Amino acid sequence: MQQSLEDNELDFAVFDAIEIEPTDTSFLAASKFATEGNFDAILAVGGGSTIDTAKAANVFATHPADFLDYVNAPIGKGKPVPGPLKPLIAIPTTAGTGSETTGVAIFDLVSRRVKTGIASKYVRPTLGIVDWDNTRTQPPAVAASAGLDVLSHALESYTAIPYDQRLRPARPSERSAYQGSNPMSDVWALRALEIVAEFLPRAVADTSDDEARMQMILASSMAGIGFGNAGVHLPHAMAYPVAGMVREFRPAGFATDHAMVPHGMSVILHTPAVARFTASTSPQRHLLGAKALGADISRANPADAGRILADRVIHFMQTLKMPHGLREVGYGSADIPALVDGTLAQQRLIKLSPVATGAEELAQMFEESMVIW
Repeated sequence: MQQSLEDNELDFAVFDAIEIEPTDTSFLAASKFATEGNFDAILAVGGGSTIDTAKAANVFATHPADFLDYVNAPIGKGKPVPGPLKPLIAIPTTAGTGSETTGVAIFDLVSRRVKTGIASKYVRPTLGIVDWDNTRTQPPAVAASAGLDVLSHALESYTAIPYDQRLRPARPSERSAYQGSNPMSDVWALRALEIVAEFLPRAVADTSDDEARMQMILASSMAGIGFGNAGVHLPHAMAYPVAGMVREFRPAGFATDHAMVPHGMSVILHTPAVARFTASTSPQRHLLGAKALGADISRANPADAGRILADRVIHFMQTLKMPHGLREVGYGSADIPALVDGTLAQQRLIKLSPVATGAEELAQMFEESMVIW
């Protein structure tokens, strides 16, 4: 990338203080850099953390404001981003977040030990350049966690509340970027699940498997287009406090000097329990999701849809050597009240659940997620 910029005689400056799992501090540092540089455009090369950081920097460099102004309510003020931003080109180097396709930027608000974000149609990159060769250096552990994020994005967007069952906002400016499952997002979601089922284990087992890497970054973008319109729901909402409240867990295979639960890992730890909880609202959708992931549903009883889908997700978790549950990443039953409170702050995502969800239901799902198998 640098050589191309130099060959075309383009002046540029590099910001590389990106954190794995960005924080408000790293977002603010990038925003300060972008504001002082007064750049004409932004080029983001990296994984979702890099691209999300670039999105936030673009917002605050273009429309200066107090940091929490644009952050999703109720954690922030939830003010809409006022208008278009500077051109942003996103070039992903991991196959997972699909951030090159979406209008959200996610970060850890360290002082409150919770994940949240900025969401707006204006945040979406101007251009995404998706080239599987850029994932050549992605380590297996990153490929596994990021790949399970693809699975989660696709599955949650497919099982989210239908778009025509959501409450209409009072004003068009308040319309969420996430609209619920819909016929267009369904196409992207199901195809992404099929690709994940076939190629994710291969991409993790052999990082030189070019076909698997190519297919997984394609699935990442497909799922991104899907959930960028439909949204994600309970697994992501429950994952945010798990990531934000981590104490000592340090995942193998990640170059980090601090405790963290990688995003894809934190999400997938709740997916089986959520599948069992939401299946009664749309058994057929849950069965079709399981089928896309490789399950034989030819003789399936709709009443078993949640179990069948959960078992299929667990199969991939076991294949990719994910933790057995929340206990393995440092949580216990005593943490559930705080985890529930952190999840309830994610109303933007909870509203996309196909089932009305409160503290009691969340507590039960966290308990089920402590030991999954």
